[in-house]
Amino acid sequence: MKIVLFSDIHANLPALEAFFADIEFQKPDALYCLGDLVGYNVHPNEIIAEIRKRRIPTIAGNHDLKVIGLAPVTDDQLQASGKNFAYHIISADNRNYLSTLPAHIRLEFQVNSNPLNILLVHGSPRSVYEYILADTDETYILELLQETNADILCVGHSHKPYHRVIKRDNGTVAHVINIGSVGKPKDGNPKGCYVILDINIDSDLINKDSIEVTFIRFEYNIEQAVNDIEQSPLPNELADMLLGAY
Repeated sequence: MKIVLFSDIHANLPALEAFFADIEFQKPDALYCLGDLVGYNVHPNEIIAEIRKRRIPTIAGNHDLKVIGLAPVTDDQLQASGKNFAYHIISADNRNYLSTLPAHIRLEFQVNSNPLNILLVHGSPRSVYEYILADTDETYILELLQETNADILCVGHSHKPYHRVIKRDNGTVAHVINIGSVGKPKDGNPKGCYVILDINIDSDLINKDSIEVTFIRFEYNIEQAVNDIEQSPLPNELADMLLGAY
């Protein structure tokens, strides 16, 4: 079973288009998005249209939730809205779509007759705003896994990809995977990032090799994404952040 996971597009249309072109070669069995379709760039409506057209199961990121209850602005206020320009340009229909996205997605498989539970969240199981980082305390992560009954926890939000394998008291292992960012990496590498999760349904769940995690980095037209920002009311620092991947 080959699953592609991606997250944190942040209205970067050139990056999303390159991502879709790249996964054509991967031929996944399933595709899930961990949120933050919008913010930081000028194509939120086009991004949402692509996600909806392809019927990709998607959870809500913190930037997606930011549009709920957003007050209307005049044209003059829009041009002077700074970073909030990225949210005010989202159509009413797309704001409604974002408001309906779930907080998490749970996938359940049978691996060698054992249950395998995968939990997809944006930040953490407790909060869309919480960061689960590569150095987050292991005891705390085990607590999260126990309360959610998850064997594999997949997160986004920090835009910094990693894969941790954690041994549990019962001898099994758990996995924590940050899938990075398609449209706004923050790990010093400006290439877009997504994850391929391969599940071997015939393996022993106790064995960490029951799953294979592959991080894919891909080139995209970053110059166009930078130009989109620079030609908009958004602050140019957002373009610098794209180029420097911070």
